[in-house]
Amino acid sequence: MPSYTVREWDKLAYGHGEGQIPPRHADRLASLAAHSVFAGRGGSGVLEHGRHALRARGVVGILATNESSLEILPKIDVTPGETVDHQNAAIRKRLVHMLGVALDLRIDLGTITDLAWQRETLLEILIRVFCDKLTSALRKGMPRRYVGQDEDIPTLRGKLDISRQFTHHAVNPSRLACRFDLLSEDIALNRIMKAAISHVLRLSRRSANQQRLRELAFVYAEIADVPVSALRWHEVVIDRTNQPWQELFTMARLFLQDRYQTTTGGSGQGTAMLFEMNALFEEYVGRLIARALAGTGLTVSLQGGRLFCLSAQDGGRGLFQTKPDILIRRAGVVTHVIDTKWKRISSRIDDPKQGVSQADVYQMMAYAQLYRTPRLTLLYPYHPGLGAGEDVHARHQITGNAAILETASIDVSNSFDMLARLRRLLLIEEPVPL
Repeated sequence: MPSYTVREWDKLAYGHGEGQIPPRHADRLASLAAHSVFAGRGGSGVLEHGRHALRARGVVGILATNESSLEILPKIDVTPGETVDHQNAAIRKRLVHMLGVALDLRIDLGTITDLAWQRETLLEILIRVFCDKLTSALRKGMPRRYVGQDEDIPTLRGKLDISRQFTHHAVNPSRLACRFDLLSEDIALNRIMKAAISHVLRLSRRSANQQRLRELAFVYAEIADVPVSALRWHEVVIDRTNQPWQELFTMARLFLQDRYQTTTGGSGQGTAMLFEMNALFEEYVGRLIARALAGTGLTVSLQGGRLFCLSAQDGGRGLFQTKPDILIRRAGVVTHVIDTKWKRISSRIDDPKQGVSQADVYQMMAYAQLYRTPRLTLLYPYHPGLGAGEDVHARHQITGNAAILETASIDVSNSFDMLARLRRLLLIEEPVPL
């Protein structure tokens, strides 16, 4: 099955040559994208189905039909001058790193060869990581829990169910209605793992992944088959006895549910695993900031605050609730509000606004008023056009308010010493020249 790759906001022309996509495949993939929950959101959507090309929007991931698949990679700056395959490999590695941080997954990027990063799609890499983790966990045994059982047997086991005994066996006392607990592997967590294996086995096109998934499916042969819609996620309890399964449970959610992505099926449509880059960047940065400020006396909360811009005169409920991406507090008092924006700011000297949207500034002004914080930051991904490196690029005082609004950037293409770099950025005290 042919696979195509395009980067966020780039185009993939129709045609049958190298770097092109046949119109039939493009039509099927665009139709699948149109069924995503991201389709048409804020006018962005997943794919722009143009007359001459498909154009990717602000969503990345995988779209797969029974004829072809399309991989959408984020627009992350990589080393210029390298081949497209090498550049795409570097971007996949950065995207998997971001997913690992956002989903709290420990992914050893070094175990995947450079050739695999070049040849395998994002989906195949995630399936490979899932297989590695599941195989390692199963070597220590499949999780088991005591499950309540009701059985009619000749000898008493556990407790006698008096009600069932005298309604079902009143005329046949040779059978006893027993209720007892049985240590079983056929539990919600294992059923979810089996469903995840079956799901990705249908998606994978890499023979090595398919072979490993078939082997894992054999291990789960005695576990009940349950449709994804009927899985009992709420019954899964992760505690000290099964803590190593937390990451696998998270990956199963990644494949089967729609935390960032959506999976679409039916009528031959296909399957999509998509991530909205704004949401992913926000979660990634938020979790890194929480790690960077650990031990500093500052606390970090994501999507917190939730104060209202307006309140009814009669004391009724508030209107226009705010949800700042990241709130930093000291002793319970908000000292810093950060909003992440997955878009590029300008470095042109004749553009004092740096491409920052007016709506974003209005939003930060509302945060300054509601949370009474002295510092607010609009945080963007760094790109080489900004010059020397990631930093606070501009700082302005909000009119009529003592709060400072700054624009800053962080380089997601470089994970080296990320926590230290964020710590320097957030704990800066000296003013930045206007």
